Amino acid sequence: MAKTLYQKLVDSHTVARLDVQNVLLYADLHVMNEYTSPQAFAGLREAGRAVAVPGQHMAVVDHIIPTHPVRVRVIEDAASALQASNLAKNCAQHGIVLFDANDALQGIEHVVAPELGMIRPGMVVLCGDSHTTTYGAFGALGFGIGTSEVEHVLATQTLVYRLAQDMRIRVDGQLPTGTTAKDLILHIISGIGAQGARGYVVEFAGTAIQSLSMEARMTLCNMAVEAGARGALIAPDAKATRYVLEHARDVARTHVNAALADWRQLFSDADAHFDAEYHVDASEVAPYVTWGTSPDEAIPVTGTIAPADTASERALRYVGLEAGSAIEGLPVQRVFIGSCTNGRIEDLREVAAVVRGRRVAAGVRAMVVPGSGAVRRQAEQEGIAEVLIASGFEWRQPGCSMCLAMNDDALAPGERCASTTNRNFEGRQGRGGITHLMSPAMAAAAAVTGRITDVRKLQAEPQPHPETAHA
Repeated sequence: MAKTLYQKLVDSHTVARLDVQNVLLYADLHVMNEYTSPQAFAGLREAGRAVAVPGQHMAVVDHIIPTHPVRVRVIEDAASALQASNLAKNCAQHGIVLFDANDALQGIEHVVAPELGMIRPGMVVLCGDSHTTTYGAFGALGFGIGTSEVEHVLATQTLVYRLAQDMRIRVDGQLPTGTTAKDLILHIISGIGAQGARGYVVEFAGTAIQSLSMEARMTLCNMAVEAGARGALIAPDAKATRYVLEHARDVARTHVNAALADWRQLFSDADAHFDAEYHVDASEVAPYVTWGTSPDEAIPVTGTIAPADTASERALRYVGLEAGSAIEGLPVQRVFIGSCTNGRIEDLREVAAVVRGRRVAAGVRAMVVPGSGAVRRQAEQEGIAEVLIASGFEWRQPGCSMCLAMNDDALAPGERCASTTNRNFEGRQGRGGITHLMSPAMAAAAAVTGRITDVRKLQAEPQPHPETAHA
């Protein structure tokens, strides 16, 4: 019987069939952070249970950690410090690897796990964070779980899992100059809606997907959840397996051929049935910007706002805009570049390419927060950090930072931010703050012009001489 990639992954990890809709699913890896795990460990203690397979869990401190550029980071907020210390205590007690605040490998969980080779094709990966869909870039089924489910996974290495439907989104053609995977996913979400993939695991396919780098594929899968998807997948190819083998240094050479043979079976059969299908022409994708308070409220940077319902009216009031307004030229006071969506080295290279020889506009505060310590070091080695600092950006320590403002990186009420994050909900980046999602290159353009700007205009200009730019 023909199967989709999603069905193959579920079948290979099903411990028991519970009923027509539910299975007991085995988890190859469980990723934790400091704010979704404390109650789960408390539940284990109350029940007198231990962690079943400690070696198949890992933890990071990322959401609440301050990102100030200091050598030794101290979490000053008492509640946040307690979360971090509890995580350290729980991991030590149960023998779980932890990348703590000042660990050289610390970073955002969805950046750290792939770069350390923990994510491999064919795996099931769970985490108490919705953007676990990121791992679909490797042909791994990743998805977020709740606190009670975290406890169940710790105790049994399994999860009671409700089956999803299959959706395929085929993207063919070539992305135009100036557009990225971030623009592509905003284009898709704005087309199918914030609930357009609800109840589905989405498989991305097509020539445009095949041409994307692994970093770009992670961006795409990361934000699939913003269309309501329960998971996202891309069939692993040579590009994916090369990335994994370069990063998974623990894979013994004697096991590589067997691994590759298994990974080559991870694809949807030619006659597999999908419950829903969409087709996207990559050549029609432009640089996108969100205008409202949901990721599907997005338009090309050259477009105008045309809301059609009462929810849009509320969003317009919150962001201080009107129907029919242009998004290009809108002044910004803050720029944030980072997050598990766009905090990787490829993203920072795109930013440096735009800002090199230019300066952050007067009245704009611009921050770059690398996705991990490894990304930060690589950016410094490549000279990217030097370019950013010379242009007037704050060069911070890794962490989730202003993506969800659980530390002191936050917008003030009324501040408008060009952001590379994944959500533009009301107050997401700070109470009363206004978020416009866009690609790293678009955020860089906003930083140096002081307003939302079509990055293609800057890319078409001759590169300014550094001395002129600093004058």
